Parts: sequence; structure tokens; C-alpha cells
Amino acid sequence: MKVEPFWDSISKELLSIKNKNRFRETKTYKGIDFCSNDYLGLASNSTLWKHAESFDYFNRIGSTASRLVRGNSEELERFESSFADFIGAEASLVVNTGYVANAGLIDAIGNPQTIIFSDRLNHASILDGIRISGAIKKYFNHLDLDHLEVLLQKAEENEKEKDKRKIVVTETVFSMDGDIPDLKRLLRLKKHYGFVLVLDEAHSFGLFGKNGRGLVYDQLSKEEIEQIEYRVYTLGKSLGLFGGIIATSKLGRDHLVNVMRPFIFSTSLPPLIPHLAFYALDLLSKMDLERQTTLELASIFKKRMNEMGYKTTDSVSQIIPVLMDSEADALATAEILQAKGFDIRAIRPPTVETARLRISFNAKITSIQVEELLEIFKTIKENH
Repeated sequence: MKVEPFWDSISKELLSIKNKNRFRETKTYKGIDFCSNDYLGLASNSTLWKHAESFDYFNRIGSTASRLVRGNSEELERFESSFADFIGAEASLVVNTGYVANAGLIDAIGNPQTIIFSDRLNHASILDGIRISGAIKKYFNHLDLDHLEVLLQKAEENEKEKDKRKIVVTETVFSMDGDIPDLKRLLRLKKHYGFVLVLDEAHSFGLFGKNGRGLVYDQLSKEEIEQIEYRVYTLGKSLGLFGGIIATSKLGRDHLVNVMRPFIFSTSLPPLIPHLAFYALDLLSKMDLERQTTLELASIFKKRMNEMGYKTTDSVSQIIPVLMDSEADALATAEILQAKGFDIRAIRPPTVETARLRISFNAKITSIQVEELLEIFKTIKENH
């Protein structure tokens, strides 16, 4: 059989994507930010700019190598230590992105003799980590801990599975739905079934918990938090920077340094990033008013949208998805909003099952801007 020319097959694939209204393009941003993950506005914070301008680079802008060669720095070690203290962990490890943190971690602790139980709506980095690890994967329905318990019980009763290591992984604030799991119940299941627990705190850190320490500090006691083997965070959201970080025990960190391939074989972050992260962490800890205002505005917006007849998820966070009837509807609505000066993007399958506008709130958004946005949505609904 004759093989189709490569670029012809690529063209056909792209045409199929376009016909489904799922074609993606890189676009520069403009308008009021209702779509980024810069939840506390630290990406443009003037204090961090000053720290960047005064940073002594020692004639080195780049990190020059992986951390195990010449890419380590005092700035990285200082930030890791301060971060671990801040979120109540023995140790932490900075890696290049949140995606690398999830995928690399799960690959490091999973293998074909491991069963990983994952919420169906976990981030792609988690799902890819499971796939790369070669572990047996079992998905439980979104936030359905009854279903998770059924799967755990079945594994206990299965002769081929009962002696395998079991890992449960979930986000604490889901990036595309904005809802949260019952962590108390999850810890009770952990105590009964003895699984390793991985929590992705990327979208809760900075907004939830005492001083923005994350959802675990909203729902769990200090003793319960200490039972969690791994917590994953990012520098690229509430801290306003770039990178990922894994909080664990000292033993857990040593293990990752020795076996986590994306850590071992990647050029390290340049020292400026952890230098700024050290100061961003201090700023984040003091932004209680910004946290409160951001979550309150998101809650008001969701309530008003529901009253107008728009469908949303069960979000209780700064992320408010507005569900659309189709990919075309999501694109058309986003285009109207962008033309009115609001940077809101359409999120479509396969990223999510239901096309939506993912509207995320941050500390720079004002109540006046929220009212203006609601008026536009009202007009769209009246003209629909």
C-alpha cells in the first residue's frame, strides 16, 4: 500500500480540526485579563520589578547546565528551603514547569507494578505522567470519592492487584472546572487503604488557606497534611513567575533528585527566577485582602450569570467556566467579548468535554469591570 505523503496527511488532520471548530492559534493578549492564571497580579508587581533590576547576575544570565552539573544556585536552594517552611513540608524541589513537576513525579514513583487512581478531569500533565510511567491506570468519576472507594476495594479483593503499590492523584482546585474535592474524606480513605497521595495545589495556592498556603490548609489539620506524600505547586500562577515545585519529605526529595528524568536531564531555571520567587512568596503571604476580594467577585459573577440563565460548573473558586452549547458558540462569544475589551478565551474539546469560556478572576479586576462584563453577557443573552 502506498504511504500518503507526510504533509498531505498533516493538512488533512488540520482540516478535520478546523471543521470541528477546534483549531488553535497563538494569539498575543490584549484587553482586561479575565483568562490568565496570574491570580494575585504578581507577574507585573512593581516590587518584584525592583528586585529584578537590582539582582546581581555575577555575569551569568542563564543557568548554563542541569542542576546536577553546574546549574544549581544559592537562589534555588534558598527558595526551596523557604517554600518548604511556608507550606509545612520537610523539603521541596524546584523543576522547570508545573507540567514537568506532575509528569516527572508520577513517572518517578509509578511503574507497571503500581496502580494509579486518577480523577477523570485531572490535568494533562498528570495523565501523561501516568501513561509514561507504565502504571496500571484506573479513573474515578470527577470528585466521586464513592467511586474511588469502589475501585480501591475491588483492587484489594483482586489477587493480581492487592499487593501492588497504590497511588491516588487529584487536583485540589480543578483548572477547567474550578471545583474542589473533599480532602477530609480523601484522607480517611488513605488511612483505610494505605495509598500514596499526590495533590496538585497549582490553582489553589495563593487563593486558599492561611496566608494563601493552599486548599490543604483550608480543609486539613497539620497532622493530616503531614500524611500527604507529595504536593505539587507552580511558580507560574499566583507567584507570577515560571517553574514548578514538588513538596515532600527529605527522603522523597533525595529520591526524585536521583530518578526523576526531567529534573536530571533539563537545564536548570536561571537564578533570577528563584531569586524573585523568594520575594514573591513573601508578598503572596500578605495578600489576604486580594484573596478575599478575588474570590468574592468570582462568586458574585457566577451567581449573576446563573440568574441570567447561563450554565456554569460547581466552582467555588476564582475559576468560573461558562458552559457553551457548541465549539462554534464558544468561539463566537469569545470574539464578541474580546472586541469589547475583555480578554476571555474559548476552551474546547479535547481539552474539555464541554466547550466553555474559562473566566478566571485575579486581584487586579475591579467590581466596575465585573459589572461591565455582566452587561455584555446580558446583551448577548437577549440577542441570542
